[in-house]
Amino acid sequence: MCAIRRYPRCTIGRTGGSCMSRRLTLATVLVALIAGMVGMGAGAASASKPEVQKANHGHEFKAKDAKNLGIGFGFSPNLVNHGGPIMTASIVKAIYWGTQWGNSSFVGDKQTGLDTFYGGWTGTKYAGTTTEYSSSNGKVSGAVTYNGHVVDATAGPTSPPSTAQIVAEVAKMIPNPVSNGYYPVYVDLKRGNAGYCAWHDTGTANGVQVQVAFFFNLDGDSGCDPQDTSGAHSQGLAALANVSGHELSEAETDPHLNAWYDRQGNENADKCAWHFNKLSTFSNGSVWKIQGNWSNAAYNNRTGYYNRGCVDGN
Repeated sequence: MCAIRRYPRCTIGRTGGSCMSRRLTLATVLVALIAGMVGMGAGAASASKPEVQKANHGHEFKAKDAKNLGIGFGFSPNLVNHGGPIMTASIVKAIYWGTQWGNSSFVGDKQTGLDTFYGGWTGTKYAGTTTEYSSSNGKVSGAVTYNGHVVDATAGPTSPPSTAQIVAEVAKMIPNPVSNGYYPVYVDLKRGNAGYCAWHDTGTANGVQVQVAFFFNLDGDSGCDPQDTSGAHSQGLAALANVSGHELSEAETDPHLNAWYDRQGNENADKCAWHFNKLSTFSNGSVWKIQGNWSNAAYNNRTGYYNRGCVDGN
């Protein structure tokens, strides 16, 4: 059986570029509806085409998307290495795009909070949830070097952007990107009717293939809210932190969308989406409510906290 997968193909540089547009087929929608009816949920990486390079979707983290274990008919639910590279270590620089990022009342604790989030990632138990995965270029270390953030206060997208738009923004704001760079772009646009909270993808910016991610403004968005009752963060920051953990975890283990995913196209964070265990304490003492990630080892040993396969390091 052929795995269902999305592959992006885009190149953006100082002179511009192009990417194929996003599409979602009726078949994908029906899979999501059926999965929801049986209580399993559609995998967030469900795709419109079989596993071929011309397929044109990046990964999307669906709003309130339950995980798809892929159990049944004798198939293993575990992730499989499809041969692509992983990120042995990541250099992260966040980008905030949109006019509201110049408004202190909108910014609130989001920028300083995400600085703390990425800055405290390395060495945490949560970072350790990805380190069992390796590929031809090495093993995930979970190490993140955080180089802070930049703000582009020009008008951001007015509708859900394409990968090409996000890669172009990275090329604009990061003149000298690096191949192990992960560049999350946070916009001030509300999610509206989009069925996802965030996504990660890959593209070529200024001649370098990089990893990118996109995040809506999740203030007051119940569909993307982890319902963090700790009181440590605003609702908007808590929501962004949870999906940020999801996307970075997947970028580490499947940066080019051709490494670790299961037979249904679900990546490590997809399989545990919206299932939480304990609050995660980061190396700088900050505390976050983040969903777990799938661990093949935990599933095989029946030690994970959700259906024996999800772990958060606690």
